[in-house]
Amino acid sequence: MFDRAQAAPQRTVWGVAALLAAVTESLNTRFAVCVVAGELSGFTRAASGHCYFNLKDANGQTAMLRCAMFRRAASLLDFAPADGGLVEMRGRLTLYEPRGELQFVVEGMRRAGAGALYEQFLRLKAKLEALGLFDPSVKRPLPAFPRRLGVITSTAGAALHDVLTALARRAPHIEVIVYPSVVQGEQAPASLVAALQVANSRAEVDALLLVRGGGSLEDLWAFNDERVVRAVAASRLPLICGVGHETDITLSDLAADLRAPTPTAAAELAAPSRQANLDALAALSAALTRRVQQRLDLAAQRLDRMALRLARPTDMLARQRRHLALLAQRWAQALPKVQAMQMQRLAHLEQRVRRAAPVLMSQQDQRLAGLQARLAALDPKRVLARGYAWLDDGQGRALTSIQQLVVGEQVHAVLADGEAQMQILSAAPKV
Repeated sequence: MFDRAQAAPQRTVWGVAALLAAVTESLNTRFAVCVVAGELSGFTRAASGHCYFNLKDANGQTAMLRCAMFRRAASLLDFAPADGGLVEMRGRLTLYEPRGELQFVVEGMRRAGAGALYEQFLRLKAKLEALGLFDPSVKRPLPAFPRRLGVITSTAGAALHDVLTALARRAPHIEVIVYPSVVQGEQAPASLVAALQVANSRAEVDALLLVRGGGSLEDLWAFNDERVVRAVAASRLPLICGVGHETDITLSDLAADLRAPTPTAAAELAAPSRQANLDALAALSAALTRRVQQRLDLAAQRLDRMALRLARPTDMLARQRRHLALLAQRWAQALPKVQAMQMQRLAHLEQRVRRAAPVLMSQQDQRLAGLQARLAALDPKRVLARGYAWLDDGQGRALTSIQQLVVGEQVHAVLADGEAQMQILSAAPKV
């Protein structure tokens, strides 16, 4: 038991604030400015611009240091810090007196590579991507108007509450079936795979929502487990994955048919707004009513015009009679003119024929005389009359060469005024 009387002579009794102030002063003296390296975990950026996170030992030790980076230092960063990143930080070690916690106030940060867990994430991502688990072509469309949705998550987490709240607000008519599962820790991957298998075997929902609230890379690691990612990709039901915050990306997000930045967003993507659908239906109904009314108005106007035209049929008949009388009058006046024009045309054609006939006959006589002269010039008898004779071998084959003659044979000769049989006495070629 603590004895105050014995402690008083030996040491001054500190107040809590005084003790923390003294420790802070000692830390500032001993660790005025120092550089520390490690792996980021649980990184968050507040609305004020300040950043809060933990720094783990990069060598796998269990040591962890709470860190704070205020807005001015965060604005000077040339990269976006994320869980799993390996960094080097410059700053000072101090105590956060309201909670008596040791923390490191970061004044500068630079990248030093990727942490072991993040490297594992990248290796597994490359492996599963090569197997085609993230191929956009195999992703299925979500049902446009689901009647029942399944939710795979922890029943004790805030994610289920967010999903149910969003669905109650947007689509209260949709039934929700929860498939409970552990979402963090060593048992989480097997539990998630089992929940996915149960949902697919029952096939009682139109789509699945795999959701979990935010956390560090370690907290969300179950959704990067290869067993879970393969189960997500093999799901026969369309699946939306909404794990963590908007900046958190897991391998299950990439394997799902659709990624949602948050559980609430997953519910909004899965269920169309009931009010928006009702508004759209109301707009369509109003447009249909207007179109029908327009058609009815046009039909009524047309009917009125037809009624006006049928109201006085005698007037229409009178107009038709007047039109027919006008046509008959025009025909009676036009017929003699047409006949006279045709008679004039026939007379003109007759005169042209009479004038052209003698000229044509004279041209034909001249052509005939020319043809007769050409024919007479080609008459073989005129050639024979000039002293020539036609020789043949007696069978009608003409003899045109000395080579065809044989001494002593008879040849037949045709002269201008008769025929003669001749005998070849001699035959010699012309020299």
